[in-house]
Amino acid sequence: MRWCKPWLLAREVRDRLKNQVAVMKKKFPDFKPGLAILQVGNRDDSNLYISMKLKAAAEIGIDANHIKLPNTATEAEVLKCITALNENPAVHGFIVQLPLDSNKPINTEKITNAVAPEKDVDGLSSINAGKLSRGDLGDCFIPCTPKGCMELIRQTGVQIAGKRAVVIGRSKIVGAPMHDLLLWNHATVTTCHSKTSALAEEVSKADILVVAAGKAEMVKGEWIKPGAVVIDCGINHIPDSTKASGKRVVGDVAYSKAKERAGYITPVPGGVGPMTVAMLMQSTVESAQRFLEKFQPGKWSIQYNQLTLKTPVPSDIEISRSCMPKPIGQLAKEIGLISEEVELYGQTKAKVLLSALRRLKDKPDGKYVVVTGITPTPLGEGKSTTTMGLVQALGAHLHQNVFACVRQPSQGPTFGIKGGAAGGGYSQVIPMEEFNLHLTGDIHAITAANNLVAAAIDARMFHEWTQTDQALYTRLVPPINGIRQFSDIQIRRLQKLGIRKTEPTTLTEEEVHKFVRLDIDPTTITWQRVLDTNDRFLRTITIGQSPTEKGFSRTAQFDITVASEIMAVLALTDGLEDMRRRLGRMVVASSRTGEPVTTDDLGVTGALTVLMKDAIKPNLMQTLEGTPVFVHAGPFANIAHGNSSVLADKIALKLVGQEGFVVTEAGFGADIGMEKFFNIKCRYSGLQPHVVVLVATVRALKMHGGGPTVTAGVPLPKEYTEENLQLLANGCSNLSKQIQNAHIFGIPVVVAVNVFKTDTEAELDLVTQMAKEAGAFDAVKCTHWADGGKGALALARAVQRASQTPNHFKLLYNVELPVMDKIRIIAQQIYGADDIELSPEAEQKIILYTKQGFGNLPICMAKTHLSLSHDPERKGVPKGFVLPIRDIRASVGAGFLYPLVGTMSTMPGLPTRPCFYDIDLDPVTEEVNGLF
Repeated sequence: MRWCKPWLLAREVRDRLKNQVAVMKKKFPDFKPGLAILQVGNRDDSNLYISMKLKAAAEIGIDANHIKLPNTATEAEVLKCITALNENPAVHGFIVQLPLDSNKPINTEKITNAVAPEKDVDGLSSINAGKLSRGDLGDCFIPCTPKGCMELIRQTGVQIAGKRAVVIGRSKIVGAPMHDLLLWNHATVTTCHSKTSALAEEVSKADILVVAAGKAEMVKGEWIKPGAVVIDCGINHIPDSTKASGKRVVGDVAYSKAKERAGYITPVPGGVGPMTVAMLMQSTVESAQRFLEKFQPGKWSIQYNQLTLKTPVPSDIEISRSCMPKPIGQLAKEIGLISEEVELYGQTKAKVLLSALRRLKDKPDGKYVVVTGITPTPLGEGKSTTTMGLVQALGAHLHQNVFACVRQPSQGPTFGIKGGAAGGGYSQVIPMEEFNLHLTGDIHAITAANNLVAAAIDARMFHEWTQTDQALYTRLVPPINGIRQFSDIQIRRLQKLGIRKTEPTTLTEEEVHKFVRLDIDPTTITWQRVLDTNDRFLRTITIGQSPTEKGFSRTAQFDITVASEIMAVLALTDGLEDMRRRLGRMVVASSRTGEPVTTDDLGVTGALTVLMKDAIKPNLMQTLEGTPVFVHAGPFANIAHGNSSVLADKIALKLVGQEGFVVTEAGFGADIGMEKFFNIKCRYSGLQPHVVVLVATVRALKMHGGGPTVTAGVPLPKEYTEENLQLLANGCSNLSKQIQNAHIFGIPVVVAVNVFKTDTEAELDLVTQMAKEAGAFDAVKCTHWADGGKGALALARAVQRASQTPNHFKLLYNVELPVMDKIRIIAQQIYGADDIELSPEAEQKIILYTKQGFGNLPICMAKTHLSLSHDPERKGVPKGFVLPIRDIRASVGAGFLYPLVGTMSTMPGLPTRPCFYDIDLDPVTEEVNGLF
């Protein structure tokens, strides 16, 4: 009997695999072959086998993950886990450890077939078995034990072709695939089993014998053909009093006799077992190699849409409808989301769960780019269009992982004066109707949550005015089944009051009084009702006029929903618990003694969180060219910070990976949206931006150079349609100042000159030249409106280069500074003011907020976006002005104070001819017509 020890062959295989993995890592430093082992229950033998596999994987350099489900796991729970592993790109090999040790009924066949065939390194799925049975050996995974047996047979040097082979056993794990392997290697194969008649006679004919019957020493030594190759796959226990355990392990072949006749025979234990583990590792490495052949590590495999450009450029809605969006589920898969992280809202939009951020928490962030602009005209200068053109260029043309993150538009401006906000031309989010109308209902959730707070304020004041302390206490802490208990939120209120008791019956009369009386001063209420419509007749209202309110009326107002502090909370939160805390600390009024009254004091924090539980999930859409877009949150850029959500940015930065890009947009000009992006959003998120893209237009720069007023809906004066280099040069002072503003934060600036058909080459060249002279890293002309991503290629390449420069990001001020100092720093350094001037009301607010503990919040300046100063008529770079602060208000939950600068205009009401005059639904196609 001759045999090279099987464990030695297994060692050679493992050493070879170790070298292959080292080569992979050298070529792709962040890549590791990944193996997942799913176990149900806690069988001792399974634990032993798994530990052997984990040890071998670690030695080779495979990243092995052992997922252990309890023996109470249901079939549905096991299938859910399998789905997640199938979709995980870091898992290249995946096995389910059999048998499944569960006290619940589980169909093993269903479980093994649920494993993705391309990851089924055990080769047990019907697809892999089917390919093997028809001879597609190069396009399937072979079960590890038969694969190991074949390696052992080949190692003997015995030629398989033409030999008679007998396989005893017909399981799909060993017997059946062993038969197929030998057959496709040109042996003449007979499959036998325990019921085969004349088994000894069949065995005696075998040149190659593989036994996997599961019966101890079933094959007798004298049956073996002299010189045969014998592979014993059996693992059986028989009594043995000489062993401490009282039993020993034997195979399916009577080894002591068989070894005298066989030419080659595997021992048990120590024979096939080590080769089985080695083959599992080999299949995992093969799977990883196949992955690398199809995908570059860290790069999305994404299908881009091809644009068919038309001249002249059609309307935005016509372009949007000319492009068929990919199914949003397909896009989610392309960018690395797994199915349990995605909630589909039809075929074109989806919500992404925050579990994606938890799954990807250890993955490095991509490059962070913010798009802002010069001080705009009332027409806007195309920041959203540039954002979309840039991501289309980076993604569809330069094949970078890239995400756009933008705000959700308000229904009020959409129906009233503005139309769509999805970008424009061949650089936009699609479908436009879905983007602009309702989306997934986030703004409606904010409306409901905001108005719940408003109702709670008035209801609480009414009940306090009309009830005694004891009556209030009985209603606030009612007996349920004869037992009175404080809720969690009431415990928090007691602790805030310094009352450490938890038993309702132990409070003194004084403690009851303190507990039940918020004692809100109606003149201090800052919380208003909201509606997502420009309804001018609700700007000031009187509430409480019903007879049931017993004369307790007051003056109030409606704001537009996106001005609600809850919207700002949504945009700045970094998770559900953080949102709960922020919602709870929103200040709605002061008590008569000057103490802040919060939503937590009102007892509505939990209810607000429930109303906002879906709104916190970012909304996934796509651009015309098929790159992903997160549309999430839409805080105003004046009384709030004007940026989309921190959560969308954080998830996107993980999804794009270290070499990818996330492009987000800041509202209004750089003096407002960008400043707040840095000082508020980045301060709370902890994220560090890499590049500022500053959008400029010849039209706006001419206005800043002294050109006439630009009005929406009115033809442009000739100064804007004819070449005027002097006017343009004068206006570039505003561009230079905004570049300087970005440099204050230590971030390189790329100027994107958004080209209009009336611009001349001389004008465009002048802007790019003056931008570079002002310190821009680069300045490029962009035609993305007419040409899609192709028209922003120069911008994309400039952004790539700028992102590779050293990052010197710094915040403008320390929040510990006095409130007045922080306001002054912004006014002087960003706006160019000589100083600030506070009204008596603003001075009193600073004293109040500092006393209440809010003085260390960042500042969110509420001023006009049409000028660097407080006066919208002062264009260019105003000098010699003092910035007037007429009032200061607090968004404590969101986390900022907002000074009101000058005279801010209110949200306009509906115009004489609002946009909705043209809007209708086609009765046949059910398409929205007339909106854009």
